[in-house]
Amino acid sequence: MKDIEASARVLSPEDRALLCAHLKSRFEKNPARHSQLEWTVVETRLAAKPDKAWSLSEMESSGGEPDVVGFDQTTGEIIFVDCSTETPKGRVSLCYDRAGLDSRKEHKPKSSAVDVAAEMGIDILTEDQYRALQELGAFDLKTSSWIKTPGEVRELGGALYGEWRYGRIFVGHNGAQSYYGVRGFRGMLRV
Repeated sequence: MKDIEASARVLSPEDRALLCAHLKSRFEKNPARHSQLEWTVVETRLAAKPDKAWSLSEMESSGGEPDVVGFDQTTGEIIFVDCSTETPKGRVSLCYDRAGLDSRKEHKPKSSAVDVAAEMGIDILTEDQYRALQELGAFDLKTSSWIKTPGEVRELGGALYGEWRYGRIFVGHNGAQSYYGVRGFRGMLRV
């Protein structure tokens, strides 16, 4: 069973090449997001980490428009984040986490942001990462995105989200069991 699961998370060479072409095009169209990085460095890292291509493909197919936003000098990792203007359309109407989903008595959504992120092999952005992304452009102008919620907030039943309104970043809260058609989540993947 594990072999079948693992092979399902591997892109064919053709799909990997198509994904890399999309990523390269986006990379070249948005140089301000990664001004100190050459595409050849990204391409080399992607080739060395083919297991990460499936997660990038999931980010892409769910509307995240992943792009490079950083480079970790210590680990050599390339940092991809969902850079779609609005929260990814394929990841909306989700409770924050499994406990929030399980607490709903009726009108349950299909899943939770934390569960979907784990299935995709990506991390939900923290508040600091969300704020850093907003320095690269204005995101979530009409939508909002769940962000990783500190344990002390989550223990009280809440969950945090971020959005851009009135020329600034707002971080708000809802019950973790809530969900909205205009709220999804943004992910990060280190390659």
